[in-house]
Amino acid sequence: MSKKESFVVNRLKSIGYAFKGALFLIRTESSIKTQMFCAIAVTIAGFYFDITQTEWLIQIAFIGLVMSMEGMNTAIEYISDFIHPERHETIGRIKDIAAGAVFIAAFCAFVAAMIIYLPKLF
Repeated sequence: MSKKESFVVNRLKSIGYAFKGALFLIRTESSIKTQMFCAIAVTIAGFYFDITQTEWLIQIAFIGLVMSMEGMNTAIEYISDFIHPERHETIGRIKDIAAGAVFIAAFCAFVAAMIIYLPKLF
């Protein structure tokens, strides 16, 4: 019988798998690269305009939300293609819904960014 790994070892392995997945996303997915560019741009803007702590929290939360949704969308696309590689109406609808969820998160992030930055620009 093999010895069961400790909780800490198990958590460290989980973090390693998550990090590996995040790196895969960043290396291979153009949509996540676009979101990373936007995240870096608003982070630079945040320092430039010296946004408040609350504005930072909102900005970071939206960056995390959009990037996470992009990751989930990519996972749904991969699993959909694995399950049904041929073009299929229902699989297409599933992918569209996942992309729509990313769009909603990105749109809300854009609105929040406008609320934070437009008063600072004008």
